[in-house]
Amino acid sequence: MIAIVKDSATPEQLSHFVRWIEDRGFKTNVSKGENETIVGIIGDTTQIDPFLLESMDIIDQVRRVSEPFKKANRKFHPEDTVVDCGHGVLVGGGNFQVIAGPCSVEGKGLIDIARAVKRSGATMLRGGAYKPRTSPYSYQGMGEKGLDILLEASAELDMPVVTEVMDPRDVQLFLDKGIDVMQIGARNAQNFPLLREVGKTRTPVLLKRGMSETIDELLMGAEYIMSEGNPNVILCERGIRTFETRTRNTFDVNAIPVVHHLSHLPIIGDPSHSTGYTRYVRPAAYAATAAGADGLEIEVHDNPSQAWSDGAQALTPAQFDDAMRRIRVIREAICQDLDEGGVEA
Repeated sequence: MIAIVKDSATPEQLSHFVRWIEDRGFKTNVSKGENETIVGIIGDTTQIDPFLLESMDIIDQVRRVSEPFKKANRKFHPEDTVVDCGHGVLVGGGNFQVIAGPCSVEGKGLIDIARAVKRSGATMLRGGAYKPRTSPYSYQGMGEKGLDILLEASAELDMPVVTEVMDPRDVQLFLDKGIDVMQIGARNAQNFPLLREVGKTRTPVLLKRGMSETIDELLMGAEYIMSEGNPNVILCERGIRTFETRTRNTFDVNAIPVVHHLSHLPIIGDPSHSTGYTRYVRPAAYAATAAGADGLEIEVHDNPSQAWSDGAQALTPAQFDDAMRRIRVIREAICQDLDEGGVEA
């Protein structure tokens, strides 16, 4: 349930109303936008008489929300969320960012890749220090040493680092190291203890869609994180498993506008994992950009044939540079079209 507050309400009246609701055992979420203030009421709201609320001086109207996700719901928070990833990099609300780097950290060569992607326009650096692999015999990552290499590159280039956390017991290590964005991969998208643990922090979380998740399940994963107090969630469409075998996954580009309609959270596209083949990565990246994604996550390696993991889907620095040039053109066309139509970019 949401209660829309009248413009004439004073801060003291709003605070009194929130206390009145919480004293009855409900949780609240107050969203102050440019045009209106909304109080989200979370709990078994069948016990609340909406006519009673609407009779209060400060309440304009009351609406019931049927979706199970509340904090991630745009009805509770009409304004786009903008996530501060550090180093002056913002995601959402018209801020478009590209995360690039190798699938896994393989050593000091990461810094050369990081320099290349930054020259091409990437604003965030990715690389896996801990790798969830289908086979227990596949390369599992460098662990803590890999985190240190990422942070070394981050310090030199002034770029936020995005890297995957797999175990709730490792969250504190990521915090101690100062990792800018903790990524939750597709295999852990419904690892609820992990979602709750990162939710207890204020560190931005990049939550990838699970391999067979619906859009609502993705948003419920975000709800787990936000319910623990962390509002800094970035969603990621990375392809879902279907009957199609010509690509690694099926890139659900529809999810980008659907999520924007349902949620205030930013959503980025991952054309690397969704397609699984270098030849398809760039077209999928362009499609995600045109669909209104708030950013992209693209795997880049200076020698893909020698990559320790997922070399088949990595772009070379030259291919990435070409992709970035075209992405900028698409972004310019989209933003110009939106501005002319009177719609916020």
